[in-house]
Amino acid sequence: MEYRTLKGVGTAELVVKKSVFIGYASPASSEEEAKAFIARIKAHHNDATHNVSAYLINDGKNFAVRYDDDGEPKGSAGKPVLKVIQNKGLSNVVVVVTRYFGGIKLGYGGLVKAYSDAASLAIDNAGIVEIYETERFEVTLPYNLFHVVKETVEKAGGRIVEEEYGGLVRFTVETRKGEAESLMELLTERTKGRVRLRPLFMRSL
Repeated sequence: MEYRTLKGVGTAELVVKKSVFIGYASPASSEEEAKAFIARIKAHHNDATHNVSAYLINDGKNFAVRYDDDGEPKGSAGKPVLKVIQNKGLSNVVVVVTRYFGGIKLGYGGLVKAYSDAASLAIDNAGIVEIYETERFEVTLPYNLFHVVKETVEKAGGRIVEEEYGGLVRFTVETRKGEAESLMELLTERTKGRVRLRPLFMRSL
């Protein structure tokens, strides 16, 4: 299964009419991991007015979607945070937005915007990565074909993950699932059959 998630933990802070909103976004491989992240942020900001949260877990085997307004007007906080996750096409992600009330009410629309903005900025700062299954194969070549093979692999969207140098050069090449065979055929064509190819295995990136 292919899906988009976060590279790491991202944070962001913004001030709206004296209220401070602090966003935290993190990858989470399970609902338990998402809940643990929320608990850590709540413990860290136990003096905050609100700790709003949302998560979406979907790795092809497990599915869970939850949001919590944490005392804000219904639908004004947790749901907008979840919507940001969904609109960015993400899975296996948890977001917490902490609010320290500044004394000025923002209104329903103001809350939706503030929580959405804090969540979006935290996600952007975390960075997005695509997870997909890959295949690997080995290609053995003479040195005079080094640049031809490397250029062919890279232009086709493959990646050389291991290199060995001896009497011949040996590359381990990684591609998306289903693309290894066509790349091997292309390498055979470009090198006029002067490389040795050996399929290896499939893995999840």
